[in-house]
Amino acid sequence: MATSTRSRTKTGAAGACCPSIVAAPLAEADADQLARGFAALGDPVRLRLLSLIAAAGECCSCELEAPLGRSQPTISHHTKALAEAGLITGEKRGRWMWWSVVPERLDELRALLTS
Repeated sequence: MATSTRSRTKTGAAGACCPSIVAAPLAEADADQLARGFAALGDPVRLRLLSLIAAAGECCSCELEAPLGRSQPTISHHTKALAEAGLITGEKRGRWMWWSVVPERLDELRALLTS
């Protein structure tokens, strides 16, 4: 994220900063990066995926098909979008991907909506 002198909110274990959209206008680079995160959350299937993974702490792709009623290729498409937005991270074990939420990224998006 681009550094600026406007008001910022501290988040995450590492103390990463993110701009608050209610405290000051966002720089274009910040807006582009943050829009990717919010866009990934703009799909109901992705919201449910994120919720399932967060509730489990860690979840195998194979465990996501039944609760969502979606095929493995569809699950892969949506997990890829969440991962590219930095909301989840995956580890390949055998033939399956195991997913976990990136809490710092969720904290960052949450902090954007507060002053």
